[in-house]
Amino acid sequence: MDIKEKRIDNQSSLTEFLLLEFSEVRELQIIHFFLFLAFYLTTVTGNLLIISAVAFDHHLHTPMYFFLMNLAMQDLGQVSVIIPQSMVNSLMNTRHISYLGCAAQVLFFLLFLASDFSILTIMAYDRYIAICKPLQYEMLMNKQTCIQMIASVWVSSFIYGVLHTGGTFASPFCSNVVNHFFCEIPQLLKLACSDLYLIEIGAVVLSAVIGLGCFIFIIITYVRIFMAVLKIPSVEGRQKAFSTCLPHLMVFSIFVFTGCFAYLLPMSDTPSFLDLAVTMIYSMVPPLINPVIYSMRSKEIKSSLSKLLGFRQASKNLFFNFFV
Repeated sequence: MDIKEKRIDNQSSLTEFLLLEFSEVRELQIIHFFLFLAFYLTTVTGNLLIISAVAFDHHLHTPMYFFLMNLAMQDLGQVSVIIPQSMVNSLMNTRHISYLGCAAQVLFFLLFLASDFSILTIMAYDRYIAICKPLQYEMLMNKQTCIQMIASVWVSSFIYGVLHTGGTFASPFCSNVVNHFFCEIPQLLKLACSDLYLIEIGAVVLSAVIGLGCFIFIIITYVRIFMAVLKIPSVEGRQKAFSTCLPHLMVFSIFVFTGCFAYLLPMSDTPSFLDLAVTMIYSMVPPLINPVIYSMRSKEIKSSLSKLLGFRQASKNLFFNFFV
């Protein structure tokens, strides 16, 4: 056993953690690197396209697309916090992450995770107002209100991340071996040597209760939305409303249940495929599919992207013809 994997008796001696390797076979590590690279580039490209479309097309400067743009921004942050470190470790055949790097990973991952949850909740409320109270939409979802909502999301999410990070790292650790490919709170709490970790466990349970409350709020919201949609005489109108609401509810449900599974169920002493799969689902899948289900199916987004990409291609052709 590597000496760095031994039990740690003095917290001050802990300067780094050892993350989980997907494989000890070098060829499989390279395959893991390229798979994560493809996943990362796909996720980044999709979300950057959404951000660009909303930012440069004034027709998309509406509350719904404003929230979508912020969702895409946090999706970018979420995958950028955990995937590059894992890719570098596989490419360099190492498992190391510094103590401060691990703390920063926990902080920013929780920040983006909490903001994701909050923005999805706000988007449900936005759809409720748009469908159930269309005459009051402009008054209730005005520009100032939307900015205040998003500002509250980012500030509260940062505070949330700081509190959980402080609660996690307040306790000394008996080991530096993290049985996951990134620094996840449940895995770090397993390494705690003192009872201080119980404070963080209490905070995790409280967060789960709040999350469940938001989930119930969204379910009630969508029940009212569906009741209103069924009253729409136009078949096309009902299909459009369902197409924007059902994917949102589906992804939010996956996000909530897999997140609760990862944080609330007891962790095994050895890494398991189930734990790894659940973590990847709630941490990596939503940032990948959010641009598709929320935006790429939108005619407005498609039109904006066509204009944006067409303009860039025309600019390149003009530049090339000028010099050639």
